[in-house]
Amino acid sequence: MIDFKKFNSVISLTSYFTSDEKCKQAIIQSRWSDGDVVCPYCGGHHCVVRKDGKFRCKTCRRNFSCLVGTIFENTKLPLIKWFLAMYFISSHKKGISSYQLAMNIEMTQNTAWYMLQKVRLLYPQSDAEVFDGTVECDEVYIGGKEKWKHKSMRTPKTQGRSTKTKTPVFGMMECSTFENEKGEIENITYVHAFVVENTNRATLQPIIQQFVADGSRVITDELSAYNGLAELGYTHAVVAHGAEEYANGDIFTNSIEGFWSHFRRMIVGCYHDVSDEHLQQYIDEAVYRWNTRKMSESARFAHMFDKSIGLVMKWSEIRVGLMAA
Repeated sequence: MIDFKKFNSVISLTSYFTSDEKCKQAIIQSRWSDGDVVCPYCGGHHCVVRKDGKFRCKTCRRNFSCLVGTIFENTKLPLIKWFLAMYFISSHKKGISSYQLAMNIEMTQNTAWYMLQKVRLLYPQSDAEVFDGTVECDEVYIGGKEKWKHKSMRTPKTQGRSTKTKTPVFGMMECSTFENEKGEIENITYVHAFVVENTNRATLQPIIQQFVADGSRVITDELSAYNGLAELGYTHAVVAHGAEEYANGDIFTNSIEGFWSHFRRMIVGCYHDVSDEHLQQYIDEAVYRWNTRKMSESARFAHMFDKSIGLVMKWSEIRVGLMAA
């Protein structure tokens, strides 16, 4: 059984995976570690190996390879390039652009963009996990600034919370603690973030109710959309940004704003521009990287590999693993 956590550098990864056969063997061992090959079409067990290396289901009589049901299915690219793409995107703090990836693993920019989009499919946020304790909520607007445009190209009345040229994104951050290897209590935060149509009360409060447990302490700014959270069963604390108040003891939204700052730098510094159509996928990538930032690069790559072949862990299991690391 291959331990993917031992691959702590690009050199160690490429030194081991020297052929497609080695990559496929790693997928087989990880996907069916008990030796019971399960048919991806009918769920039949104990499929037999053919002479060409593929499998044949004794139940539905269909042939299949170990790539069926993974993000590598039907690929014409060497599998090591897929492994490298996952390693690069998981190890770079602010992601990697398709242009840079194309140069790193020798392919066209279009192919690299397609690969990155498929890898980002591994990042969807689950609504099965809810936050509790202290949760900071905040919204941000993603889009270009009109002041950098020529006067003839500017859209009027786009200041503040206008959505004419900007897309609103809503985020929630749980502030928690865990015990590290030295037995010390260390702060840790986890985030959920989603593109929303607007930042009205009718839009934001149902999201809070879905992702934040009843009785939690919710910290927000003075936006009127948050009025009424106390009536919903939350302990609502407000920091008055309009009065230039950015912290009142332990009442602040600095943590979630730090995530927004990190996300903006990822967009501006790496991707430069993101369309509304794909914005949520880039947010999912940033959320995944933030929530797993306590993992080592090799551990994050190992987790991404498991997700790529369908061995998806629940977020609660990831959190337990992080706290035990």
